[in-house]
Amino acid sequence: MTYTAAKKVSKITVTYRKRVRQVLEEDSITFDDADIDGVLIPHNDVMVISLLVHDTNVKRALIDPCSSVNIILLRVVNKMQDNNKLVHKARTLSGFDNLSVVIKGEIILTTFAKGLVKDTKFQVIDMDMAYNMILGRPWIHEMDDVPSTLHQVIKFPSQWGIRQIHGDQQASRSINLVVDSSIRNDDADEK
Repeated sequence: MTYTAAKKVSKITVTYRKRVRQVLEEDSITFDDADIDGVLIPHNDVMVISLLVHDTNVKRALIDPCSSVNIILLRVVNKMQDNNKLVHKARTLSGFDNLSVVIKGEIILTTFAKGLVKDTKFQVIDMDMAYNMILGRPWIHEMDDVPSTLHQVIKFPSQWGIRQIHGDQQASRSINLVVDSSIRNDDADEK
């Protein structure tokens, strides 16, 4: 990684693996009290957003910095009518709970985030899941995203300055409410 700066630092160029990123000093990414306006606090909500993928507004997309892959449900890909791009592969994904799922394949879909367009590789799975899509570290890093679950916002640099996508806290809470109620029902069944 190399850093270069002139006598008066107004621009920093970061080079990493033949990829140059321009970061303007006045465009630094920060979070403050203004970012938390409208957020119901206190909370422990995950960040759920809506994102335009291919030509579809995908709701209930989880931003998960702990995920090492991007995941999309097969039914969402089928709705997009873009399953002809699906490259069939039989790989196993394992979670922190040691449960595994065999993927149906991989697909590259274009994501549109506040003017930034990125081709994103997704692992396609066919199962029931509360989220339609999980955007993990590959997407977060490619976008240069800085997510803040506390503020329920993602910020990232663009040629138009710092852009942001706000989380849908109500969607996050409704998903967790369904999960919590199903856990309670399972507990009641055991008694």
